[in-house]
Amino acid sequence: MAIDIDTARKVAKLARIRVEEQDLPKLAGQLSGILGFMEELNEVDVTGVEPMVSVTPMRLKRRADVVTDGNIQAQVLKNAPDAREGFFAVPKVVE
Repeated sequence: MAIDIDTARKVAKLARIRVEEQDLPKLAGQLSGILGFMEELNEVDVTGVEPMVSVTPMRLKRRADVVTDGNIQAQVLKNAPDAREGFFAVPKVVE
């Protein structure tokens, strides 16, 4: 799939990046190359291949699934510009 200059301009706008007009053909070529590589990856047969987390076999560390209140209310509120009665105090927005 080839990306034209208008599509590259639209992608740059959606990504909120400024690309000069003279750089749009280069960006279009790079995006076309990325999509071409993705199309090549879609041709690879992966049936029977298990998804993996890493190239080395390992198990992820797990923690107990326990509900707690955190017990760090004072530490959290210490960073607040204004805290009252154990809560963040914010200015009134709607009258």
